[in-house]
Parts: sequence; C-alpha cells; structure tokens
Amino acid sequence: MNDLIRDFQTYLTAERNVSEHTRVAYTSDLEEFAEFLQKNNFISKRDEIAGVETETIRSYLGYLFRQKVKKVSVNRKISSLRSFYKFLVRQGKAKSNPAGMIQTSKTEKYMPNFLSVDEMFSLLNVQSSASLADLRNLAMLELFYSSGLRLSELAGLNVIDLDLNQALVKVRGKGRKERIVPLGGPARKALEEYLDRTSTARKKVDADVFKSPLFLNTRGARISGRSIARIVDAATAKSGIGRKISPHALRHTFATHLLNAGADLRSIQELLGHESLSTTQKYTAVNINRMMEIYDKAHPRARKK
Repeated sequence: MNDLIRDFQTYLTAERNVSEHTRVAYTSDLEEFAEFLQKNNFISKRDEIAGVETETIRSYLGYLFRQKVKKVSVNRKISSLRSFYKFLVRQGKAKSNPAGMIQTSKTEKYMPNFLSVDEMFSLLNVQSSASLADLRNLAMLELFYSSGLRLSELAGLNVIDLDLNQALVKVRGKGRKERIVPLGGPARKALEEYLDRTSTARKKVDADVFKSPLFLNTRGARISGRSIARIVDAATAKSGIGRKISPHALRHTFATHLLNAGADLRSIQELLGHESLSTTQKYTAVNINRMMEIYDKAHPRARKK
C-alpha cells in the first residue's frame, strides 16, 4: 500500500503537476480509506486495496455519512479515490476503477464573502508606515486587493517576481502555473517603500536572488500563510468593519469590484488564474444579488404588498 501511495504521489507531482496542498489532501484521503478497510476487515493487507469493489466504496461513504462529514469533504475523497484507481488501472495494478461510477453529492452554492469599496478602504487606511512591520502589512493588504492573489501565492512571492518599472508581478498559482498580473499605484508605492526599508537587511542575508522572499517575518525569513492570516485578522478588527474577513475574502473583493466596474468575466478569470470560467461565474451571482437588493429598495413596484 505504501508503495502504491508513493507511486501515486510521484504521478500527482510529475504528471498531474498538482499543488502541494492537493497532493497532501489526496494522500490523507487514501490513508483514511485504507484504515477504514482494514478496521472493518474488507482487506487483510494494505496492498489488497487495489482489488476493492464499488460496493466497498459505498460502504465507506455510508460510514462518512454517519460521521457527519461535510459533503464538500466527501466529494473530495471521492475525487481522490477516482484519481487513485484511475492511476492503478493505467499501471495495470487494478482491473477497473471501482470509484468511477460513484456520484458526488450536490453541495450548497458557496457565495463569496467580500467587502464594499468603503470597507476595503477602511481596512487599508488602518495601516500606517510608522514601523517596518506596518509598512510590510500595508504592502501585503494593498497587493491582495490590487492583484487578487491567493494567500499561498502572496506568501510564496520572491523579490525577483516583481517588476516595479512595469507595475507587474509574476505569480505561481495552483498546479505551478504562472501568470502575470498588474499592480495598482498604491500597491506599487507600498512595495517600493517596503523594499527600500528592507534593502540593507536583505544584503546582509546575501540570499539567492531567485529565492529571496518578498515578505519577511521578524527573523528575516519568509513569512508564513498563517502569520499573514493573523495580520489580516488584526487589521480587520482595527478597521471597525464589524465582521471577520479572511485573506481569501480580499481576493473575492478584488474580483467583485472589477465585475461591478464593468470588467468582463474572461479577463477576471485570467487575473485570478482560474482554470475554468465556471469558477469565475460565481461572482456573477454575487453581482445579481446586489442588483436585486438595489432594485427591491429603489423601484416603487418591486415591494410586495
């Protein structure tokens, strides 16, 4: 079993080019499935996992249901099993894909959380440039809003990824796919000031320019995604917005404000690095909901009697 998982991990990285997060999630799902099979005597040895049948997988899904696992998590586990057995069939280690006929469950539509323009400006205005940490935090928040980056993308930026002369930033997204996105004026200015204030410290470290992290923690190393999330939490509390906002909500804010200003979905898709346009279309629903709110409040014949 361990050999099968290891081979599958290599396949995910080398051929599928999935992100580290996806690889870890798929591996964890397979380990949980194997543990269930052994505990319930579906298999005696882990390498027997290659020969399980569809009904066995259905029994596993029933177990997950009784454990009240969320539908979105169950769907991901089904996806993991499908990919795993598809790989085993290709390798000649399984005769068929027992997860191929398993249907995923319909989940509730997720509506992105985002800030209004005034709320976003309030969030940005709470950061000063009095200290190096304040300047760094402002640069991160401005970059989130300016370019719509994912948390992992922002944390993974290196200095060399910035082209401040052309106001562009190179981003490594999901599946190691790269894209170029623009920088707004305030984000560019904040980044210039932050790089200027940290230039001496960076020279002392003498790091490889191709690996030198853009955003540093107090020890001079790359800041973690968890630390960035805490910074966003602190800024949100200080801004007086009155609700908790995640770093991903800043990405949603970026996309929603572009759409409200007339940007087309295809352009937003490119900026966000979405592989499918259907992923981007969720912002259309947000826009329609907002439009209906305005209509209900403003139109004399909209109100129900």
